[in-house]
Amino acid sequence: MNKRIAIIGGGNLGAAIAEGLIQSGFILPGHLLITKRNISTLKSLEEQGVLVSNDNAEAVKFADMVILAVKPFQVDDVLDKLRPLFDENRHVLVSVITGISTSHIHDVLKRKISTVRAMPNTAIAIQESMTCISARDVTSDQLSYVTDVFNQLGKVVVIEEKLMDAATVLAACGTAYAMRYIRANIQGGIQIGFDAATASLIAAQTVKGAAELLLRKNTHPEHEIDKVTTPKGCTIAGLNEMEHQGFSSSLIKGIVASYDKIAGEQ
Repeated sequence: MNKRIAIIGGGNLGAAIAEGLIQSGFILPGHLLITKRNISTLKSLEEQGVLVSNDNAEAVKFADMVILAVKPFQVDDVLDKLRPLFDENRHVLVSVITGISTSHIHDVLKRKISTVRAMPNTAIAIQESMTCISARDVTSDQLSYVTDVFNQLGKVVVIEEKLMDAATVLAACGTAYAMRYIRANIQGGIQIGFDAATASLIAAQTVKGAAELLLRKNTHPEHEIDKVTTPKGCTIAGLNEMEHQGFSSSLIKGIVASYDKIAGEQ
């Protein structure tokens, strides 16, 4: 790709995005620039040929696509200082910041820069993120390019911006929910005889395999459940006991509680 990308904010998320784009071969290292106040922490990226800087203005001048990965409380100050440098005919601005709408970004910039919100999750560190994106004032080619970028880092779905809070819960908070399920599996495995390391391996790989079945075969979970539940068998006995104890209900209530928390803070 000939386009140049700048990442403003070289923290964990910004650095993970840079690492994923380089490892995937999507962009040449010299076409990627990342900024941070303390650039010494970006040494490993610099050694791979990525350009590093502590000057956000340099990043905007350098790039065709700017990924904003700063803290929410920093957004207004960072964008206000960069406002004169954004070109409506050149730049695409991608925000990976929770809770900052495209309309807010436009209000700060005082112009209609092509803007995309992207909500990745922590699995972006291993290029296995589920990233939800929504766009404002973008062309089909611009949206396609942004989608291609995040497809290097996992899977992408384009949604309406009004669903971004819900996406945060299902994709970002959802990582924690899945980890808690795996942790419970490990504890159960230890109780029935496995050592912790073996139980952890079995639990994690089993969940990974279950997810891959759905992704690769595009089937419904109940279809795969039916394959392993035999009459009077141990699987249905366990599933029914979990449901009697409120397994599905508690998970749904947890998702809704997380969503209500986000919605209530806006």
